[in-house]
Parts: sequence; structure tokens; C-alpha cells
Amino acid sequence: MPATHDITQERDLLSFIYAAFNRRDIDAILPKMHPEVEWPNGMEGGWVHGREGIRAYWTRQWGIVDPHVEPVSIEAAGDGRAIVNVHQVVKDLRGAVLMDRMVQHVYTISDGLITRMEIRE
Repeated sequence: MPATHDITQERDLLSFIYAAFNRRDIDAILPKMHPEVEWPNGMEGGWVHGREGIRAYWTRQWGIVDPHVEPVSIEAAGDGRAIVNVHQVVKDLRGAVLMDRMVQHVYTISDGLITRMEIRE
């Protein structure tokens, strides 16, 4: 059986990212991302590129809906990535629940920076 990759640092990083996202603290998150990060556009499809692309995407998203993402578990994938099982609740700006579901976020992290995130539904 192959040795399991220790993802303690990744787990700490991702826990920080989710807490900051739920506080809407973009400025705390962006330095933890690679300058050319690839991020899924979960609202409209496609991809957002770079830190400022993410800033613009999240700012637009938060003007339309109120998402809250709570990591339930963070595990090592066999390929060195980190898989986060996430309880996602999306509300409209009046507080009505639009979506309440579990999803997986899959992160590629290199040299302590997030380089890519994918959503598995």
C-alpha cells in the first residue's frame, strides 16, 4: 500500500480559505492563490483566471446570491490533490434558500499556493 501524502499544510490552508470566503474577506484569500490560478465559474460555467479574475467573479457573485460553504472533510487524493467535501448553502439576498447540497471541491496546490480548483457535483 503506498504511503499517504500528509496534507496537514493543505488542510490548514483550505480551512483558512473557507473561513475567509464565508467572511467575504477576498484580500485574505488572494495571496494564498497562484497569480495564474484557474477557478471554476460555478454560476455561469467556464473558468475564471488569475487573482483579479477571482476578485471580480466573487464580487459579482456576492451581489446576486449569498453562498456559504462549510468544509465537512479534507482528504488527500491519490494524485497529490486535496479533496474537500463541502456543505454548500446558497441563499438569495433576502435569505431564501436556493440550494442546499453536498459538493466536492478538488484543489491543486503547489508551493503553498492554490493553482486550480474544480467542482465535482
